[in-house]
Amino acid sequence: MKSRTRSTPVRKSGRGRAARAASPPAGPAPKSGELALSAECTLAEAELLKAALAALLDEPQAVTLDAGSLQRIDTAALQLLAAFVRDRRLLGHDTRWRGAEPTLEPAARLLGMDGMLELPGESR
Repeated sequence: MKSRTRSTPVRKSGRGRAARAASPPAGPAPKSGELALSAECTLAEAELLKAALAALLDEPQAVTLDAGSLQRIDTAALQLLAAFVRDRRLLGHDTRWRGAEPTLEPAARLLGMDGMLELPGESR
C-alpha cells in the first residue's frame, strides 16, 4: 500500500507590512539618538517598534522620537512608547519629542497617557 503525503499550503509570513515599516525612510540617514516613528504605529508593527526602542534604551545622550510622519497610532504602540520614556527616565536619560502634535498628542490625551509620554508642554 502506498502512503499518501499531503502537501500543506505555504503560509505567508505576514511580514510584508512590518517589513515596509522597518525600511529606512528616503533621504538622509537619521542621526544617532533619533528614531523616526513610521506612519503606522500599531500592533502589527509593535515588534519592530519594540526592537528599535530597545536599541536606544541605554543611549546616554538625549533620544529624540520624531512623530512627524505619524498618521495612525494605537494603544499597543502608545504603551511601548510610554514604557520606553519611563525606563529612560529611571536610567537618568532624557527623551525628547519632535512633531508630536497632529496625531500623537490627541491619541495620548484620549487615553490619559500624555503625562506618561512626557510630551512637550506636559508637566512631569
